[in-house]
Amino acid sequence: MKAFVVRPFGTKHDINFEDVHKYLIAPALAACDIQGNTTEVFMQAGSIRADMFQQLLVADIVVADISIHNANVFYELGIRHALQPMRTFLLRAKTKTPPKERTAEDEVPFDLKTDRYLDYDSDHPGDRLQALIDGLQQTLASEKSDSPVFQMLPDLEGQDRSRFLPVPRSFHEDVETAARSRSLGLLSLLALEAQDFFWASEGLRLVGRAQFDLKAYRDAKVCWEELYKLNPLEPEANQRLGTIYQRLGDLDASDQALHRVLSNKKVTRPERAEALSLIARNIKERWRSSWQGLPIEQAPAAALKSPDLLKAYDKYRQGFQENLDSFYAGLNALSLLTVAVELAKKLPEAWANRFDTDEQATGELAALELERQKLAGAVAISLDAARAELLQNDREDRWVDISAADYLFLTSNRPKRIAYAYQEALAGAPDFYFDSACAQMKIFQGLGVFTDRTETALAAFQRPGTSQEPKAPPARVILFTGHMIDAPGTTPPRFPNSLRLAARRAILNAVQQEIARTDGAVVAIACAASGGDLLFHDVCEELKIERCPHLPIPPDSFRNESVSPAGRFWEDSFDALMKKFPSVPCLAQTTDLPRWLSSQKGYTSWQRANLWLIQEALAINAKNFTLLSLWDGVKTEGLGGTYHMRAVAQERGAALVTIYMSDLTTADAATTQ
Repeated sequence: MKAFVVRPFGTKHDINFEDVHKYLIAPALAACDIQGNTTEVFMQAGSIRADMFQQLLVADIVVADISIHNANVFYELGIRHALQPMRTFLLRAKTKTPPKERTAEDEVPFDLKTDRYLDYDSDHPGDRLQALIDGLQQTLASEKSDSPVFQMLPDLEGQDRSRFLPVPRSFHEDVETAARSRSLGLLSLLALEAQDFFWASEGLRLVGRAQFDLKAYRDAKVCWEELYKLNPLEPEANQRLGTIYQRLGDLDASDQALHRVLSNKKVTRPERAEALSLIARNIKERWRSSWQGLPIEQAPAAALKSPDLLKAYDKYRQGFQENLDSFYAGLNALSLLTVAVELAKKLPEAWANRFDTDEQATGELAALELERQKLAGAVAISLDAARAELLQNDREDRWVDISAADYLFLTSNRPKRIAYAYQEALAGAPDFYFDSACAQMKIFQGLGVFTDRTETALAAFQRPGTSQEPKAPPARVILFTGHMIDAPGTTPPRFPNSLRLAARRAILNAVQQEIARTDGAVVAIACAASGGDLLFHDVCEELKIERCPHLPIPPDSFRNESVSPAGRFWEDSFDALMKKFPSVPCLAQTTDLPRWLSSQKGYTSWQRANLWLIQEALAINAKNFTLLSLWDGVKTEGLGGTYHMRAVAQERGAALVTIYMSDLTTADAATTQ
């Protein structure tokens, strides 16, 4: 989260504003995990006015010190109040002037007299630190306008900040490259790094969209929850979270996110239609869970009995009526209505039990039959309009083709024609298209509805040599970090070549211990430098652990820098490893930071490589995460070393298993911390 501080500079009117910032404002921002500063950071860059205007518009919160009548402060505060309705916090030093001697400059200006502000003692500003922390937290949590402009003009709308947060083109390209290669760890690293820039929210949005499209829902959840915090009513963040929570099994949280979309009066009709459809999907999921797993002779009655069947249908219908271009909603409504009608026909007694009289049951079923006919006609028109638009623009959309096949399944009694439509729509499609289309078939199959159509259509979903079941995540991922073999003449020695065998035995013991305490599969990740990395890979091969080397730069460059100085034995080990893994993931082509990162002071490519490896380990989505380190215990090494890796991994929830270099001279032991 980013803040912009508006205040006087230096000492004015006996107030040292630098001390106020040092002892009050800066510590409060840090305590709230907010990054921010004044225009001072822009003075060296040149275009201070443009940067200042932009910050007043896009900052997540503005802190303004109105202690004195400073024209610049009031000018900038006025700009903020005119541009954004929320999250402007005022503070002011208590006046020291005796009451009888006070002038207009000792008072708050008339236009701000009704505004709340935090007062502080300019001689001891730090005394109000906790009060400022509490005030900032309350301001961030509030959804009320604090701008007098927006309070007086309720129909005025704040500016869309995303339009004024230009994300560097090179960052765009890095996200696109990572998404194309499905590099989930790199995407998470990019999201982490973007948070240090003022365009953080839009950088997170780019990454979050990519993660969402790749179905990396746990990773995407982090990005979209951060965007939700910045704007709790933002439609896109809440819609994405609605799907993410549903995919992760939290339907209640999904419903809450989607109802936030519907409560926003500014959302468009397509956005409302999408939110209603996603709420309907949650109801449908609850309905399906009420009968799934039951014997075939019990499932139809349980499905018909559940009130969620027609609730889900009605919510999908609302979504379709909200936006008739949303054939997805209409098609799902038609599917559920068809299930209800067919089950009612198949189980007339169970249907009649829902009503006071048989006549009511018959009349309601007739009404649903008529509604099905009307809905089928409307969905057909919507699908035709979508296909006509695609044809007009010379475009293709496989989802439209699959939806047309779904519609045919619901309305045609020619099973072979339906099967051909699915075969045509799914020809050459990736697995997830098959999975999506197959889901509807499974509902009808599980309920014994349209049996002939279902069995014939399902034959079109068979893919020789492929499995529809996704691979389960492992129980534990082990990430290794450790020192390289000492270069000749290293004094004092840290990892001399004479300790190679002792180090390998210690690594073997530690890995065996992790396997023994894990119930399930174990996978491993490590770099491939001389010393600990290559020994770890050798141990994993002996223990038949699935592993994957990751390199910060391409193999040949990495070999020159991190392997060859240790000698021929390590070069041969590295070369053998690369033959087993001809396509290893690489972070970058050189050790230079990306152009968009080059301004980050104190950030190195080796630190970045550590963060990347940790994100790659987390992206595996294992239940447990272990960092195994071969370490000399020194905590003063530079960023990017073993100590840095350990500190960051522990923050991410890793169990630290440490092999101390000093122990290798007496015992090959590992200690768990």
